[in-house]
Amino acid sequence: MDISFILILALAAGAMFLMTSRTRKQQREAQNFRANLAPGQEVMTGSGMFGTIVDVDEEADVITIESTPGNQSRWLRAAIAKLVEPPVAAEEEADETSDEDAAYGSADPDAGTTSGDVDDLVVPDDLSGLTDGGSDKDRGRRDDGTDTK
Repeated sequence: MDISFILILALAAGAMFLMTSRTRKQQREAQNFRANLAPGQEVMTGSGMFGTIVDVDEEADVITIESTPGNQSRWLRAAIAKLVEPPVAAEEEADETSDEDAAYGSADPDAGTTSGDVDDLVVPDDLSGLTDGGSDKDRGRRDDGTDTK
C-alpha cells in the first residue's frame, strides 16, 4: 500500500472520531438536562411554547406544562428544548448599560460627541451634497480623466 493512502485513511478515521465524540457529548448533555427537569422550572419546548413545569411523570416520560394559569398541556420529555433564564440577569445587564450611558452623556463637550450633538447632525437625502465643488475645469470630467461631453 502507498503511504499517502494510509495517511488519508488515518485522517478520515480521526475526523470521524472527532465528529462522533462531539455528537455523543451533546446527546449526553441533553439527556442529563431532561433527566433533571423538575416542577417549578420555566422551560421552552422545541416548538417554541413557554411554560412552567407542573408535573413530571417518570414512568410515562411525560411532563405537564402550564403556559397560562389554568392552561396545562402534556409533553414528551424529549420535546423540552431548554430552560428559560430568569429575567434577573436581563435587569442587571440593563443597569450596567444605563451606568455606561450616563457616564457617556456627562462627558466634556470639548472631549468628543455627546448626546446633545445628535440634534445638530444633518444627513443629506442624496449624494449630490457630498461632492466638493472642484474647479470648473474638473466638472466636465469623469474619475478616469476623460471628458463627459
